Amino acid sequence: MMAPSADGLAEVVERLCGHINDLSSPWQRKRADLPLPNGEEVRRVVEMLRCVLFPGYYGVPPIPADNMRYHMGATLDAAAKSLTEQVERAFCFFCVKAGTRCCEECHHCSLAIVADFMRTLPAIQKMLMTDVAAAYEGDPAATCPAETVFCYPGILAITNQRIGHELYRLKVPLIPRIITELAHSATGIDIHPGAVIGRSFFIDHGTGVVIGETSTIGERVRLYQGVTLGAKSFPLDEHGNPIKGVKRHPDVEDDVVIYAGATILGAVRIGRSSQIGGNVWLTHGVPPGSKVSPADSDR
Repeated sequence: MMAPSADGLAEVVERLCGHINDLSSPWQRKRADLPLPNGEEVRRVVEMLRCVLFPGYYGVPPIPADNMRYHMGATLDAAAKSLTEQVERAFCFFCVKAGTRCCEECHHCSLAIVADFMRTLPAIQKMLMTDVAAAYEGDPAATCPAETVFCYPGILAITNQRIGHELYRLKVPLIPRIITELAHSATGIDIHPGAVIGRSFFIDHGTGVVIGETSTIGERVRLYQGVTLGAKSFPLDEHGNPIKGVKRHPDVEDDVVIYAGATILGAVRIGRSSQIGGNVWLTHGVPPGSKVSPADSDR
C-alpha cells in the first residue's frame, strides 16, 4: 500500500483547516493565534478543587493532618491561577473587541470572577457535606459516609455540578459546561450547570439521569437511575432556531422522591413530598403530597 503523496496530504490539511471555521465565531476567525480553553487543564483544576473540598480524600500521596492547611493553600493557589487562564480564554473566545490577543477587559474580568468563585468554595463544601449525608442515610448499602465520597457516581456528578453552577452563575462561558460534561462522561449522569439544586440531594445509582438547564430542585430530593427532568418542547424564533434562556424544565419541590425511569417534561411543578413512581411519564404538574404511578401518567 502506497503512502499518500506530499501534495495529497497538503490538500487534506487545507480542507481540514478550512472546516474548522465552522466551529468559530466570526470575530474569532480573525484571531487564529488566540488559545482556546483546554479541557484537560479544566479537568486538572476540578481535581485540585476536589482535593480541597474533600481534604485528605483525594490527591497522591495522602496529606498528613498537620500539613493540611499548607497543602490546601498551595492547591488553591495553583487551582486559581490555572482557572483564571482558562476563564480568560473562554471570555476571549466570545470577545468582539479587535486585536489578536485577549483584551485587558477580559483579563481583569477573569481575575475578578475567579476571586469571587474561590470565595464560594466553603459554601460549596457545606452543600456537598449535606449531599454526602443524604447519600449515606438514603442508601442502606452504604457502610459509611466516606464510601459515598469514594465510590458513588452521584457524589462525583453533584460535586462537578455545584462547582460548575457557581461559575455559570458568574456568567463564565464554556467552562461550566466542560466541568459538568467531565462528570457526565465518567458517570452517565447529565446535569446542566444552570440547574439550581438544593441541599441534601441524592442520586442513587445514577446512570441515565438527565437534569436540564432551567430545572430547579428543592431540598432533600432523591432521584434514581434513568430519571429525566427535561423539556417538553423548544420555542423557536422566526428562523426556526430554538430560543435560548427560556424556562422549559421542571421545578421539583422539597422532599420529593422520583423513582427509576421516570420522565418529567416541561416547565411543570412537582409538589412538596410527592412520590413519582418508576417509568412514569409526566407533562403536567402535581400538587404537594401526590403519589403518581404509571397508570396515572400522560400517554
